[in-house]
Amino acid sequence: EAARIATSKFMVTNAGRDFFHIRMRPHPYHVLRINKTLSCAGADRLSTGMRGAFGKPYGTAARVKIGQVLISIRTKDEKVQIAAEALRRAKFKFAGRQKVHISSKMGFTK
Repeated sequence: EAARIATSKFMVTNAGRDFFHIRMRPHPYHVLRINKTLSCAGADRLSTGMRGAFGKPYGTAARVKIGQVLISIRTKDEKVQIAAEALRRAKFKFAGRQKVHISSKMGFTK
């Protein structure tokens, strides 16, 4: 979400609102769960420990493989460098290493 906002804000300010289309490729379908435990005095009498440890939903995340495309931007030929800079700024919002790839199949379809 932070990468999408950073990319969108940079593209709107530098390329204009009507000159690009951003697509977030992976979707957060994986549900993260948490098994809450008590940490107060007498918690050993109240909690069950790891018995029945299937937790409550805590958030969602996207499962991503190595080499998978995360964000793609369609834009005109003269705005390609602006889009590359927007994706470079979005890289810092993700853990690990990412590459910015400028495809030969670029631009809007005619």
